[in-house]
Formats: sequence, structure tokens, C-alpha cells
Amino acid sequence: MFVTETTKKRIICFMRKLFTALFIAATLPLMAQHQSAIRIYPAQGKQTISKHIYGQFAEHLGSCIYGGLWVGKNSDIPNTDGYRTDVLNALKRLQIPNLRWPGGCFADEYHWMDGIGPQQNRPKMVNNNWGGTVEDNSFGTHEFLNLCELLGCEPYVSANVGSGSVEEMAKWVEYITSEGDSPMANLRRKNGRDKAWKVKFWGVGNESWGCGGSMRPEYYSDLYRRYATYCRNYDGNQLFKIASGASDYDYNWTETLMKQVGGRMDGLSLHYYTVTGWDGSKGSATGFDTDDFYWTMGKCLEIEEVMRKHISIMDKYDPQKKVALMVDEWGTWWDEEPGTTRGHLFQQNTLRDAMVAALTLNVFHKYTDRVKMTNIAQIVNVLQSMILTKGKQMVLTPTYYVFEMYRVHQESTFLPMDLMCEKMPVRDNREVPLLSATASRDKSGKIHISIANIDAAQSHQVSVNLQNTPLKAVSGRILSASSITACNTFEQPDNVQLKDFNGAKIQNGGLNVVIPAASIITLEVK
Repeated sequence: MFVTETTKKRIICFMRKLFTALFIAATLPLMAQHQSAIRIYPAQGKQTISKHIYGQFAEHLGSCIYGGLWVGKNSDIPNTDGYRTDVLNALKRLQIPNLRWPGGCFADEYHWMDGIGPQQNRPKMVNNNWGGTVEDNSFGTHEFLNLCELLGCEPYVSANVGSGSVEEMAKWVEYITSEGDSPMANLRRKNGRDKAWKVKFWGVGNESWGCGGSMRPEYYSDLYRRYATYCRNYDGNQLFKIASGASDYDYNWTETLMKQVGGRMDGLSLHYYTVTGWDGSKGSATGFDTDDFYWTMGKCLEIEEVMRKHISIMDKYDPQKKVALMVDEWGTWWDEEPGTTRGHLFQQNTLRDAMVAALTLNVFHKYTDRVKMTNIAQIVNVLQSMILTKGKQMVLTPTYYVFEMYRVHQESTFLPMDLMCEKMPVRDNREVPLLSATASRDKSGKIHISIANIDAAQSHQVSVNLQNTPLKAVSGRILSASSITACNTFEQPDNVQLKDFNGAKIQNGGLNVVIPAASIITLEVK
């Protein structure tokens, strides 16, 4: 009898699920509660988790740039050539791979030539998108690219398509990347930088369907083709051009761009926020109950279904997966903290936000054949940030610690798995599994397993089977707190932080893990 490849795959999938179910039945007590099983397939690992999935985003928004990253050389806040030293050091520990700038919505009102030359001569501008703040343009192209060099990360520049011109973007590319005797390269030299920068990632506009110009996808497709034509590769710098993609559930935008632009773009962006809605209150960042918590987990996990639908459209036009999906804005979005400036989007960061970060990264790892970069919004003082600052004070957020704990997955081989656990119905007709997990193997052969226990009330016992992989030792770290609303404040900066985890044991050739309620762990297996 002839068996198609599709049928074979279905049989294999069924057998894997059956084996996992039998494994649970055989290894767990019959009357046990909150017991789960993970079966990892090390031999099936093929895809590499790009480090760029751990990208960051810095927009001229609130105190992200001014006061967060940049204070100027004359500030009484300790700084390194104008950059906050404490923030610099904290970001270096994360090993961030790339940084997106200057926006966001700000990008399509930003004219880069206002941000070069002597700082005292730069014109001021009004940030119309975010609170009407007046900025002095002291942080511009040179300051951003020098920051990336200090951090050891790749720059991702978003160009102005909404209110700018083809000429403006073309000259910006030349100014930054040309080594020749050209007008823009000579202007860069005049401004103190002789050697050109290497800048690979270029965004051709941002949210062109909204704040980036309120365009139709057909119009933007033609506009992208025009802009991309005049962005040249100078002196060995190969541009990776990223088209302004869809928001959330706008599958028609992706369909149109794949049809009209296709291989003329290297990447296509996607924005997805874990947000209750865009009208009225989005809810408090710290004042929420367990019902809100579980709803957030459901909304967060919905990104997988959204990505699948966008990816299926991309696969139809690009089966070779040459065009990368770039989720260059993602994260939580709550109401601004009381007493802060309206429009600056300063919000606290709790264990709930850390859980969103872990669950989302776990999803991204599964689609590394298409997803090549993501950028959480945003790096300092805005939305789901890594760091909060106030004057000379700095605090690391729970989300920061997830990124620190998860950095072991960067450039490692993704290991497929089956996960069996209980599920919980939540409002808006969503169902949330109480565990989320991912695994990878690094270049030295070490296996790292990250598990998030979404259950806010009870611990879970997890049996982990690695298919006869020899296990010599296991260690781990855990992020947890006394409550799901716990956060780090300037008064109490250590409420939520990483600790050693001793709840994993090698047993019967596998792992037995007891993970506490509302906690995230990463195990290292040798």
C-alpha cells in the first residue's frame, strides 16, 4: 500500500502523542495532581535559534533615550561618554544581539540630518507622537551607532517613509556605510567619524498602515519598491531590507506585500502586543487579579496562532523561506503608572510580564525556520522594559531576568518536544496550558531546558525524558516571587530576582522536576 508523506507525518505525530501519554501513565502515580511530562527529541534538532530573536527596541519615547540610555557627558549621573554607565553595564550582561532605533511611530517623523553635527547646533523638535515632548536632538545617528559598538550589538535602523523622502533615506544609508569620496561620507568625516559603520538591518518605514502614513497595503508595496531601489550597498555593506508589515490579525497586509513585493524584501515585520484593547484603559501594570493574570497568558499565547497564519501566507509565495519574519515589536502594554507623564508609556513590570516574556520566547523558538529577529518593546522605561531609571537610580525588571536566564538559547540548536500538562479555560474562550517549555543544545553539547509554570496557585511535578541521552549533572536557576503582582521598585529593587534552583533530580535516566507555582526555570544538563 502506498503511504503519502503527509500520512507518514500524521502517523509519526500520533505515535509521539501516544508514547508521551503512555509515558505519563507509567511514570506518575495514578492519583497525583498537577503532574506533567515533557519528552525532548535531541536527535531531531536541526534549526538554530538565531540570537537576533533576543533583540531590543529603543524609541524616542518618554525617558527611553533621554534619561534612560543617554544623559550627556556633563550629567552628574555616572556616564561613559554620555551613556548611563549603570544601564550600559546591565545591558552588556544580557548580550543583546541587536537594537532597533529611532522608532516606532517616531521614525516616520524623524529627519536624521537634524541629529548630526555639533550637538549645540542641532535644532530642537517636538515629539508629536508621544506627549509633545521637546527634544534637543543630542542623541542622533553617531550616538546611536556608538552605543551599539559599546554594547557589541548590531544596529537596526528604521527609516522615515511616512514624512520623509527616498533621497533622505538613500543619503542616510550613504552617510553611515560609504567608505568612498562621496558627499555624505565626507560629511560623516567632518562630523568626527572617518571609518564607515557596518549597518545591515534597515527598516523601510514603520507601521505604514497607521502612524507611519495611514497607507493601503497596495500603495505601501509600490512605495517600498521605490525606496528599496535607491538604497545602495556600499563597500561590502550588504543591506537587509525590512518591509513594514502587519499588525496582529491583518492577514491581508501580509498577503498583499508577499504578492506585490515578494523577494525584493529580505524581511517582513509583524507587531503583536499583549494588550486588552486600544480604546480606554488597558488595565494596571500592578493592580490585577488571577483572572486578569490567566487572561494575559491566553492573549500572550495567541501570538502563535497569529504567526502561523502569517507564516502560511508567506509560505504560499515563498516556499523556500527566503523572506524572514521579523516580530520587531512585541510585549505587554498597560496603563501608564499614576503620576507619570501622559504619553510617555512608563509602566511597572511584574512577574506577570516576566511570564509573558518566557512564554513568547518559547513560541519564537518553534518557528526559527521563518522567524529570524524579534524586538521586545522597549529597552528602558517604556512598556515591557528591561530596566527602569529615576534620576541616579536604576532597577532591573523581572523581564530583564528572563532575558538573562534565556540567553543560553542564543545560537543554540532548537530541540523539538512534546509537552503533556493540564489546561485551564480563561475568559474570551481561550484555553491555557499550565506549563510552557523550550529546549536547546549549545555548541559544547550542553542541553538547556526552560520551563514556565503558569499555575499561580500550585507547584507541578514534571517528568522530563531525553530519549536515553546520558545525564551526568543538572543545575538550574529560578525566577519566582511571593505573588504574581510582585515587582522591583526603586525602594525595593530585589523583590524579584534570579536564584539557584535545586528542584531538579536525575532519576531513571531522565529528570524529575518540581517547579513552584508562578515560576520560570532554566536547567542546564550535562
